[in-house]
Amino acid sequence: MIFEQLNPHACRTYLIGDEKSREAVLVDPVLEHVEDYLKTLDQRKLTLTHVIDTHTHADHISGGAALKDETSCQYVMHHKAPARCVTFHVTDGFECHLGNIPMKVISTPGHTKDSIALVMSDRILTGDVLFLDDAGAGRTDLPGGDSGEHWDSMQRVLGLPDHLIVYPAHEYRGRQPSSLKNQKLCNPNLKPRSRRAYIDYLEGLKLGPADWMKDVLKANYACARDPKAAWIPVDVPACEVKGTMAIGTNDQLVAGMPVEEIKRELDEGIPLFLLDVRDAHELIEELGHIAGVTNIPVTALAHRLDELDAYRNRTIVTICKAGGRAHTAAQILMQAGFPKVHVMMGGMTGWKKAGFPMGNPVGGA
Repeated sequence: MIFEQLNPHACRTYLIGDEKSREAVLVDPVLEHVEDYLKTLDQRKLTLTHVIDTHTHADHISGGAALKDETSCQYVMHHKAPARCVTFHVTDGFECHLGNIPMKVISTPGHTKDSIALVMSDRILTGDVLFLDDAGAGRTDLPGGDSGEHWDSMQRVLGLPDHLIVYPAHEYRGRQPSSLKNQKLCNPNLKPRSRRAYIDYLEGLKLGPADWMKDVLKANYACARDPKAAWIPVDVPACEVKGTMAIGTNDQLVAGMPVEEIKRELDEGIPLFLLDVRDAHELIEELGHIAGVTNIPVTALAHRLDELDAYRNRTIVTICKAGGRAHTAAQILMQAGFPKVHVMMGGMTGWKKAGFPMGNPVGGA
């Protein structure tokens, strides 16, 4: 079997191929990478027979429709999927073969009504029904999401063989696929709890989808072929619980601050409070960090606001890789009443591109 993840970012697209027949399937393709997929298939002399979307995506435009047009492959989704360009609908328990490779579909609603997982002999492609480790699983507050149905789907996953390796549709923090047995030990969404407790747990976390996600859903319902059919921010863990917030909190908009302006004010001694909201390991990787920043990951920020009370009247500049997480962090701060919040435009990618200096390792607030 040929099995490979093709994308360079958080959205995962899996290539599954049969060595003998040279038939191939793409699972959860992203529209902006369609040309890359076609080039890969051609180089490896593979024939694309099917494209499968594990659900209607809200964070990217699917490449399914475009690939169907280019290759005449079958476009496969759950029978509740609303996209009219789907050519083959599957139901729970559907079994098929890719060459000699068996594959079974299980229905896993909760994130969306049309969610499915693909079970093979040694692995499971979980879509957004289950992520890796502490990432938990996909949010249940999108249109069609249902926390109770998600609990039901979790029970189905719990009943699958422990040896299956979990491959989700998204991975935002560089976590590595591991066995379902391992996920039962470390994934919070698989923690034993009653259906009622699970619903309370998820409903206590959700914030509601960002407005832009609704536009992406509409583009996927309409089988968009244009990558610009909907605006999508970069660097946002959109399908995680609490992965986004609505743009504008209390009718306020977050102001952006260019990296050049931040550098100038720092050189002039203006006491900006720099808040880097990436995960700690990112501060010592390729993009580095700015000297003197405070590091609180965006996923922890809402629970650590008291650490920032002393800086409430300072100008706070939120920073991440490219701006997505920083925007979410700024919204959290504004909602908590911090009066002067800015996002560093372009994030550390822009800072490094400008050739500005980096700092030494830092800690939290």
